[in-house]
Amino acid sequence: MGKLEGKVCVVTGGAGSIGLASARLFAREGASVMLVDVRESELKTAHAALGGGKAAYCVADVSRSDQVKGYVDKTVATFGKIDVLFSNAGNFGGTAPIEEFSEENFDAVMAVHVRGGFLACKHGLPQMNEGGSVIITSSTAGLRGGGGGACAYTTAKHALVGLMRCVSKETAGRRIRVNTLHPGPVDNAFQLNVEKEIGRLKGFDATQWFNQMIPMHRHAAPEEIAKAALFLASDDSSFITGTTFVVDGGLNA
Repeated sequence: MGKLEGKVCVVTGGAGSIGLASARLFAREGASVMLVDVRESELKTAHAALGGGKAAYCVADVSRSDQVKGYVDKTVATFGKIDVLFSNAGNFGGTAPIEEFSEENFDAVMAVHVRGGFLACKHGLPQMNEGGSVIITSSTAGLRGGGGGACAYTTAKHALVGLMRCVSKETAGRRIRVNTLHPGPVDNAFQLNVEKEIGRLKGFDATQWFNQMIPMHRHAAPEEIAKAALFLASDDSSFITGTTFVVDGGLNA
């Protein structure tokens, strides 16, 4: 029997590499999975990659309260009450010195990460079973100063840790675990864009820079982050809540 047999899981940012890798692993372990993303064509492709069956999808902007409630309601109507809520949607917002950073970009990043995580908990928790798991994707940028000009992204990722710590206390009586997941650099298109932005600002190869800083000297594969998400989603983490779960090849050691 799979680690998530009979469980209902929601994955936001489900069309991205970490979201899809996690959804694929959750489904393989017996879960019914609702994929959520704002990008409809990519979401349909991701859903097809799961092979249908115990998977469904919902197009939603995670910063919109009505649309978050919509994906929660659709999940419950399709599969039943939620066991795992993986708030994984994110955006980057670019890099610039603080005095030049666009206010619109800052607000857009905070809306997707922080408001998106808040709304996922606000609407998702009332529809969760006791003993469930909330996983919020932060980053190693949520544990250390950025220094790469990504002030919005770094601020948002720190804010998610505060959200997690508050919610973990509120939900402990229902045996619902709430943790943040902190990937280091991942070998995917999102990270490549980040590194191009940092490289443009700093004038060096940011991919090589990260690999030199990481003790294991490489980026993570999306599937490696998915395995960490599975651990937090499953009963293997039954007494782990309120934690910052780091998967970074030793970057923050």
